[in-house]
Amino acid sequence: MDLNRYVRRRPVEIVYVDSKGRTSRRIVSVYSVRDGRVRVLDWSSKSLRTLSAGRIMKAVPVAGWRVS
Repeated sequence: MDLNRYVRRRPVEIVYVDSKGRTSRRIVSVYSVRDGRVRVLDWSSKSLRTLSAGRIMKAVPVAGWRVS
């Protein structure tokens, strides 16, 4: 999956599987993609996170999302 197309664009909803196999849905803004790592702003916690690109199962742009 090419996450570079989402860098510094509108937020995307991702499906992420953590190291323990738990699945979560998150709305994030992608800041960078490098060396298998994705730097994002997680809007639910309003914190920066570094995620493993290989653990992102799905990424879909969020329609109508407004950043406040």
